[in-house]
Amino acid sequence: MISENARRASGFTAINRRGFLAGTGVTIAALALSARRMVAAHADISPGAHVPALIIGSGYGGAVAALRLTQAGIDTHIVEMGQNWTTPGADGKIFCSMLKPDGRSSWFRNRTDQPVGWFIGSDVNKDIDSYAGVLDSEDFGAMRVYQGRGVGGGSLVNGGMAVIPKRPYFEQILPSVDAGEMYGTYFPRASAGLGVNNMDSAWFDSTEWYQFARVGRDDAQAAGYATTFVPNVYDFGYMQREAAGSATKSALASEVIYGNNYGKKSLDKTYLAEAARTGKLTISALHTVTGVTAGPGSGYTVTMTQINTSGATVATKSVTADRVFFAAGSVGTSKLLVAMKATGKLPNLSDTVGAGWGNNGNVMVGRANSKLTGGNQSAIPAMGIDNWDDPAGPVFAEIAPFPAGTELWISLYLAITKNPNRANFTFDSGSGKVGLDWSAGQAQPSIDAAKRVFDKINSKTLTSYRTDLFGVYKTWGDDFCYHPLGGCLLGSATDNYGRLNGYPGLYVVDGSLIPGSVGVNPFVTITALAERNMAKVIATDLH
Repeated sequence: MISENARRASGFTAINRRGFLAGTGVTIAALALSARRMVAAHADISPGAHVPALIIGSGYGGAVAALRLTQAGIDTHIVEMGQNWTTPGADGKIFCSMLKPDGRSSWFRNRTDQPVGWFIGSDVNKDIDSYAGVLDSEDFGAMRVYQGRGVGGGSLVNGGMAVIPKRPYFEQILPSVDAGEMYGTYFPRASAGLGVNNMDSAWFDSTEWYQFARVGRDDAQAAGYATTFVPNVYDFGYMQREAAGSATKSALASEVIYGNNYGKKSLDKTYLAEAARTGKLTISALHTVTGVTAGPGSGYTVTMTQINTSGATVATKSVTADRVFFAAGSVGTSKLLVAMKATGKLPNLSDTVGAGWGNNGNVMVGRANSKLTGGNQSAIPAMGIDNWDDPAGPVFAEIAPFPAGTELWISLYLAITKNPNRANFTFDSGSGKVGLDWSAGQAQPSIDAAKRVFDKINSKTLTSYRTDLFGVYKTWGDDFCYHPLGGCLLGSATDNYGRLNGYPGLYVVDGSLIPGSVGVNPFVTITALAERNMAKVIATDLH
């Protein structure tokens, strides 16, 4: 049973139970899907095929679009560049652990690229076989962007923190969106569909698996900072059974960034599973869309490449679709649309396509703690430091685990800051590739804001920074991002509901719509915005 303390809403999660139930568009039965994977028909799309609705990507926006389109009776096909993670490896598990990575960990790499990749001056990444793994680290020079690869997108590889942004900041970043509707209907609908649940605070206070978080909480409070429990899509009831020894360990077996085998309600178990049950959804995995052009009549021609898990090209295909929904994520959608405009395939796209990208103010930091943080640590975060209302530098810092399986005396954090700097995706005609013009100096506002918080914590607790976790003598993890946002902004590159300007029947439904920052882990906001936009599209464009 969830304790009252855990239910108590912070400014980030201010939705009451009545609003939650009133806003749900997914049946409560969807919350019981944690043990079942998606059963959608997996049928590689045939060259020359025609589909009423084609979705590029199966992450949060794509999953919402798939569910709402199929519920409206529309035959829908998802094209996903990653694989459908349903087949166990030689160890009997679908995903590998963080401590023993193999090819399943990474998208066509010969060596892992972990966010915390260094320890005491040494690179702790490991050699692996190149394979169509679940986590991609896309390098843009001064910025590496982590993305999920597989049916379910980023839901397969994130920490599951299901946080709703503070309403004043949401109203600031998306002023054209009715916040009353979002907080009264669409955030509750998204939370229900995702299977969000809360930590039992009494269990949190007693279990060895969250000693690291209690130490982080106590240190923050000693410095005068508030902390808050954070809802999650990992089943906390399952986690308690893990700890009791009555369920196979997943979060308690260092499983997170390379996928969770049990316990986590990723999209293949929630939204996509619901869509599959309509009988209207099919999926082509290991297919990458390379082009979208207006058809000779109505609709659009979509070209794509099919690969196998070794990366070899199996086929190139061209299909047609009445409507196309771009859901390849902030990076994938932005890169594709920028290329389509630059090469003349979609020349009438807005000149703002590719603009407004941000890293959600992400910066990581570690502290050398004088207290035991625990050799046994859950890989799923459950608490954050809430300093968002500080006008001198808002910070929401996830108290992150470091599940190394041994005592390290390290407190680790992923800070989300209000960084105003933005970057653009641009097309290089020489290479034919799309780059991102983010520079190293653009991270400085994030570092400054985080430093104010953690300088004070260190001063009050007589601790110091670790400088060996993100490189050699490097305090801040400021060159990678887990929360990419923007690149195809709502109300600029699209209309106010994600319709691409100049092209009826083309829609954007993912995080590229959000202008670079949302102040918290963004996937609930992406899901809720997709719910809001799809409700409008289905009501006005399809009926």
